[in-house]
Amino acid sequence: MNRISVKQIALRSVLSKRAVYQPAAGHGVKRSNLTRLLHLLLLVSVLHQLIGSEFSSRPLPGEAPSLLFRLHEYIGVGSLGIVLAFWLWAVARHGETRLAELFPWASPRRTREIFSDIICQSHELTGAELFDRVSQILASTIHGLGLLVVTAMAATGTVYFLASGIVAHEALAMHRLISNLMWAYLIGHAAIALLHHLLGSDILRRMFWIKRGRTVRAKQSEPAAR
Repeated sequence: MNRISVKQIALRSVLSKRAVYQPAAGHGVKRSNLTRLLHLLLLVSVLHQLIGSEFSSRPLPGEAPSLLFRLHEYIGVGSLGIVLAFWLWAVARHGETRLAELFPWASPRRTREIFSDIICQSHELTGAELFDRVSQILASTIHGLGLLVVTAMAATGTVYFLASGIVAHEALAMHRLISNLMWAYLIGHAAIALLHHLLGSDILRRMFWIKRGRTVRAKQSEPAAR
């Protein structure tokens, strides 16, 4: 039996009295270094844009833009380049999540798999094997939704940067709306990924070169000796 920390004991007591800890087994699709790099660049750029927007304001007509606002614009345009590179790599790469798995809604079969997996995951929430299985179907779909949101945010920001008049005004309105969606997605996605990692999943290790953790599994009670 492996030694467990106080934090692990607390997690075990919450999940199940029969839960034990063991090294997490690798599962899911292995990410290439290029996928990891693009994912990291997207994460850093999105964090910069969301947090930076809270400290910079759009200049009034005739007013010179601040350094923070200019930096927000330039990094935003650069973010669109990162997003486009991610799209191209998603099409060209092999042995990883395919584009059809990121956007499965065109396939009735894949759509049924998503809803079936949601039901399965909800059942696991009440059992001893909470988060024991990371759903590749559901995870890929969520990643696809996030890619759409970040693409729309970068695209509307770039249109505002390049255009003027009513086009720029409408692009800015859409950009602000999509930014709120991006906040919600980022917080929810990060919270679930961190919870999976704390409970032993290798989801962060596969994406960010993080050391493999430990997983929680329910130990079946052994039959009493006769």
